[in-house]
Amino acid sequence: QVVLVESGGGLVQAGGSLRLSCAASGRTFSNIVTGWFRQSPGKEREFVAGISPNGQSTYYVDSMKGRFTISRDNAKNIVYLQMNSLKPEDTAVYSCAAGLPSSWYGPYDYWGQGTQVTVSS
Repeated sequence: QVVLVESGGGLVQAGGSLRLSCAASGRTFSNIVTGWFRQSPGKEREFVAGISPNGQSTYYVDSMKGRFTISRDNAKNIVYLQMNSLKPEDTAVYSCAAGLPSSWYGPYDYWGQGTQVTVSS
């Protein structure tokens, strides 16, 4: 069992930055893939970025490339999502997920509760 807790969300102006954190407890975190997803009101949840267990491989949705960076610190059991040049359309609840998915997009076994990111224009 893995428990995931996100933090770092908040209100930011367009063009600003935020760093989200996903803290994990339970099973050995360094052995599993971690991903970030987001969901806006009225929209389906969408994949944002993923990172391999050792952090050497990452994958981003095209619209996030160059603006978002996923990283992990296995010594601290934390995965980060650095978000720069934020846009109002980035407003969403951001959740982290972990597991051994068949692809970057899923399916993931463990999910956090999410953290709200609001970008004002």
